[in-house]
Amino acid sequence: MNNAYTPSVAAAQSVPNSTTSIKNLPINLFGSVMGLAGLGLAWRLSGQYFGVGGALGEAIGALAGLIFVLLTLGYLSKWVKHPAAVKAEFNHPIASNFFGTVTIALLLLSAVAAPHSEWLGQALWILGSALTVLLAGLVASRLLSGNQDSLNAVPAWLIPGVATLDIAVTGAHMPMPWAAEFNLFALAVGAVLALVFFTRIFSRVVHEAPLAKGMVPSLMVLIAPFEVGFLAYTNVFGEIDRFASVLFYFGLFLFVVLSFKVFRRDVPFAPSWWAISFPIAALSNAALKYAHAQDNTLLMVIAAVILLFLTVALTVLLVKTLISLFSGKLLAN
Repeated sequence: MNNAYTPSVAAAQSVPNSTTSIKNLPINLFGSVMGLAGLGLAWRLSGQYFGVGGALGEAIGALAGLIFVLLTLGYLSKWVKHPAAVKAEFNHPIASNFFGTVTIALLLLSAVAAPHSEWLGQALWILGSALTVLLAGLVASRLLSGNQDSLNAVPAWLIPGVATLDIAVTGAHMPMPWAAEFNLFALAVGAVLALVFFTRIFSRVVHEAPLAKGMVPSLMVLIAPFEVGFLAYTNVFGEIDRFASVLFYFGLFLFVVLSFKVFRRDVPFAPSWWAISFPIAALSNAALKYAHAQDNTLLMVIAAVILLFLTVALTVLLVKTLISLFSGKLLAN
């Protein structure tokens, strides 16, 4: 049986006699916080490296924090009023992976907050790290139970593993004495999980039936292990060596290939489109960092193009999400 997770598509479309309820708030909407926080960090990097966009980055980061608070309040309300719906989402073989968007959002917001409040940045990182490791353990344990449907090996599987890598991305400069070893642990867990899951997902995409249209945007998640891996590796080891270059360039190559698969007119808007945001944000941050380190004009142009593309894409997604929300379609069943 194919348990493809596409309720968010239905929720975003107009349905006759539909009812609007917080019960229909999808967990994958936290992907918007991931994308916006990543965009804010990218513009911050642009400001530090090239003197352009620093203030814009701080504003976008603040917006990401506000949206996180609103979504958290909304999902807690869903948990209180409709616990069975939350339990079903958490137990779903695909939807459960999107709970990693919450923990990644916490980790990225820790980096957003750190320059403004050291204690807040550390508190968010510690909380996000603990929840990330817990979720990665639960997901891995569930998969190792066996009898998994091969068609459920979709890009969303990568989210918990990539979340573990984000511990090292955002925590490399944490002052706690245990942070260095914990970052190495997170890098090890995230790298191996991402490698194993990527191989299985790639095999599924090649050999099995195509993904449902509602899941097509999630294909972009396939670039995340390489670009987040680049950021984690360079943050932990403090240098951009040949291995880091390989990670960056393969992620860039995969982004170009997948763009022709993902950005299609026949895929309707839904919250699942936010799946493109964080992987491309990771690519944007990696491209800026790599271009600055190599001091190469072509690489700087590539980094600028990716950043502008990401900015336009997330602006469009944000506007469409707000229109869907205020029209009542976003939370319709």
